[in-house]
Amino acid sequence: MIHALNVEADEAVWQAILRSSVRSVEELRHLLELQDEQVDWVEDSEFPLHIPRTFVERMEKRNPRDPLLLQVAPSREELNSSEGYSPDPLNENEFTLNGGLLKKYANRALVITTQACPVHCRYCFRRHFDYSANQLTDFQNTLDTLANDPSIVEVILSGGDPLTLSNTKLEVLIQQLQGLNHVQILRIHTRFPVMIPQRITPALVEILSKTRFNVVVVVHINHPNEIDDSVQQAIERLRNAQIEVFNQSVLLKGVNDSVQVLSKLMHRVFEIGVVPYYLHLFDPVAGAHHFDLSETIAIALWKELQSQLPGYLVPRLVREVPHQPAKVIQT
Repeated sequence: MIHALNVEADEAVWQAILRSSVRSVEELRHLLELQDEQVDWVEDSEFPLHIPRTFVERMEKRNPRDPLLLQVAPSREELNSSEGYSPDPLNENEFTLNGGLLKKYANRALVITTQACPVHCRYCFRRHFDYSANQLTDFQNTLDTLANDPSIVEVILSGGDPLTLSNTKLEVLIQQLQGLNHVQILRIHTRFPVMIPQRITPALVEILSKTRFNVVVVVHINHPNEIDDSVQQAIERLRNAQIEVFNQSVLLKGVNDSVQVLSKLMHRVFEIGVVPYYLHLFDPVAGAHHFDLSETIAIALWKELQSQLPGYLVPRLVREVPHQPAKVIQT
């Protein structure tokens, strides 16, 4: 049994880190010791700047092209419109069954648990998502919908980031889901083990490990520099509780678009106990076109990666295409 005082202290730590996130480009520039002329950032983006200091600390100072920085800094390129890029690139509004529940594929459904996230990645395909219309306001409606569809064997908690919820709220949510006998797998998509590893507390791990579900955690790591000792320790806590952890990355121009970086990334995630799972082609979301790579370049990189890695370290190269029955594997 975990002592209540320890639980409260652990919760206070990660919540304090979340509250202290960097929210202005001036502060970000100052922390990284960058000059005004070295960066081309916008302050008043409709997608606000939000970066935990634990992530900023892993960035290289005085390097405006740091691959971690590029993922989260609001480039002026975001203001330029580009044909073919949409606010809803995956047509998610079409797949909403009720507020907070999306069903794109057979046998599984995704619950939008919250709009909050530990970081605002600039390439996020939900950066324009209408959370006011699609949020977990009445979980009973979601439960009723899930209960009426016995084909659903897996529930995916997403957002935002579901681990933004307190342990109390998360535990109640999981307990309610456990009443659905046809649901066997609980999947959690989260950036917290990377952005704020302190979120992976003993109390959280206990909540996940005592459920009857087979629990799968999918993290999101795009570059090997994102992984430090604190990230490794967070993953170890999950793995020690027999929780499977997979990684999905997004192929991003200027961040990880080289075989050397991708190879190092796959080796590094496997080293800390995470299975390389997906390498996503960029979702064409409006405001992030500058991250996109052509499919031809992506496939060439992936094929070269195959020659550099053993098969178990090569992630599937995929693109999510609306109305397809599964993610489309690129070859």
